[in-house]
Amino acid sequence: MNDKNINKIVQILKAAKQPKSDFVGLMDSFCDPYLVLISCILSLRTNDKTTYPATLRMLKLGKTPAEFAKCDEKVLAEAIYPVGFYANKAKQIIQLSKEILENHQGKIPDTIEELIKFNGVGRKTANLVVARGFNKPAICVDVHVHRIFNRLGYVKTKNPEETEFALREKLPLKYWIDINTLIVTHGQNVCKPQKPQCNICPISKFCDKLI
Repeated sequence: MNDKNINKIVQILKAAKQPKSDFVGLMDSFCDPYLVLISCILSLRTNDKTTYPATLRMLKLGKTPAEFAKCDEKVLAEAIYPVGFYANKAKQIIQLSKEILENHQGKIPDTIEELIKFNGVGRKTANLVVARGFNKPAICVDVHVHRIFNRLGYVKTKNPEETEFALREKLPLKYWIDINTLIVTHGQNVCKPQKPQCNICPISKFCDKLI
């Protein structure tokens, strides 16, 4: 793929207006970095169809670090079941909330370097919090972003973390915040892990996989 085509690809995907999953739409609606953080924790190793209703049930229990710091672990675990590792995630969210209150005056750090210091928070989650929660340039790379940018030939990397740093070197800054939603939506609708629907892909002419 010619690197100059990234501008065309982004514009085509924006114009395509492919349907977002309910969970992606919910995440995009959040303006609170704490809600982005705890919802992203739920989504790890869990599909969006399961994560979305679990997130809604979780938010009925609270929406602030203060509320979850005093939440009963069993009650939270039951609310978020059956997301993957639900018991561990319930414990993590409660402990994380306590740490935010005790060490950060109830405010979420706005840098990746500080966010990844929290137990269980990796670069994917930290980038999403910075981008969606603080509206600051950050590149959240999940399996969809990693897969599709490699299929396109825009990067040649072995894992999502390598992809993040490769994109930081070449992806125009103006696309950093929105790229995750665009690519994830494309990955869920068209460029799927198995049997990608290349025949209906609006950006297939740019794809190294088909050349």
